[in-house]
Amino acid sequence: MPQTTPYSSKFNPSTYSNSHSHRQPVEENYGGLHYRDNKLVSGSLEALIQLLVPTVDYYPDKRIREIAPKIVQLLTEWTETFPYDFRDERMMRSLKEMTHRLAFGDELSRRAMQRLIQRLLRKLTTLGQYEESLATSSAAAAAMDRPLALKSKQQLVRREECVLNLCDDPFVFAQQLTHIEMERLSYIGPEEFVQAFAQKRPSDNHKSFFSKRKVSNLEAYVEWFNRLSYLIATEICMPVKKKHRARVLEFFIDVAQECFNIGNFNSLMAIITGMNMNPVSRLKKTWNKVNTDKFDILVHQMDPSSNFYSYRTALRGATQRSSTAHTSQEMIVIPFFSLFIKDIYFLNEGCVNRLPNGHINFEKFWELAKQVSEFLSWRQVICPFERDRKTLQYLISTPVFSEDELQLTSYESEGPENNLERDMRRSLRSECFFENPCLRH
Repeated sequence: MPQTTPYSSKFNPSTYSNSHSHRQPVEENYGGLHYRDNKLVSGSLEALIQLLVPTVDYYPDKRIREIAPKIVQLLTEWTETFPYDFRDERMMRSLKEMTHRLAFGDELSRRAMQRLIQRLLRKLTTLGQYEESLATSSAAAAAMDRPLALKSKQQLVRREECVLNLCDDPFVFAQQLTHIEMERLSYIGPEEFVQAFAQKRPSDNHKSFFSKRKVSNLEAYVEWFNRLSYLIATEICMPVKKKHRARVLEFFIDVAQECFNIGNFNSLMAIITGMNMNPVSRLKKTWNKVNTDKFDILVHQMDPSSNFYSYRTALRGATQRSSTAHTSQEMIVIPFFSLFIKDIYFLNEGCVNRLPNGHINFEKFWELAKQVSEFLSWRQVICPFERDRKTLQYLISTPVFSEDELQLTSYESEGPENNLERDMRRSLRSECFFENPCLRH
């Protein structure tokens, strides 16, 4: 039978000691499991299995009617929280076999399992369609050869203030960014975090149900951040006239402010990153025409010093607002995703899976579960804003400059200030002109 904490420990007198006195935590070992104040903190893998997994000794087939609802409840939680586990054919086959076994014991459970599988298949189909659309977009971008891409970008350059002609309302623009962020967040499975770290362990060469897992949605979200940063830099550098560049710069500062107000910290950081790129930051004449007070405050909010203390404070505030929200907009929390991944990575790498006595370190996994659970609550929020399809299409598909193209465009907008920059411009011109005759003018 599974081993649990002793019943008597729940009534330990020390639990009810005077609140003003210092109480030592109650440490107990029972059945190979270690408890602290009745909370499981470590144990051997064998003891954990014995605690959690039924066996034929105490769950015989004659009691299938009693345990069937519990099995359905467990599988429902599993398929809804970790649906991507069942993309593996072996996992899906095991699920169907379990449905077949339950059919002999309980008709209600059999029907519940059928509905469960139908919901799971719909979810996996939607996921597959989303990933196909991402793959199609990526392939289209890769298929556009460099000269053609630059020619298209040159056409955009001639259209002064093309972003502002498309959408000149910072709040609406921030809303469309939030649509993209929330859609891409919603497709990231919590198990992708585990798989991302598992792939970094070359020593784990054993085959398992999870050896073929993909993390494409997580990677696509990181790529979106990079694209947005380069898009911001591209749009600021493109206008030929200084006053137009300043106007675009002011617009994106206002967009960043609206992202902060919404709770969209990922887009906020991408915008700041784009503005801090050298091709943009060196445009001193352009920056001199802009009031940067608002931008300076936003940069301070995302300052990496003291382990992003200001950002983490703002994130806690947004999370608290979300927990007591009265509207869908107040529920939005989109974290700076790269830092979120970094936090989980260092928690995973910085704490051992097993303690020196061989026990599993449950405290580590509970902390990981806490962070991933918070992520799940954020991604389940439905974006309440109206869609602007033209702006969304622009954000997803418009061409952006590469790092070298940005640097050259920056030098063309505001000339080099020293010999090093002049040499750099000469080199970049030579490369671009050699590859792209259309750039000669």
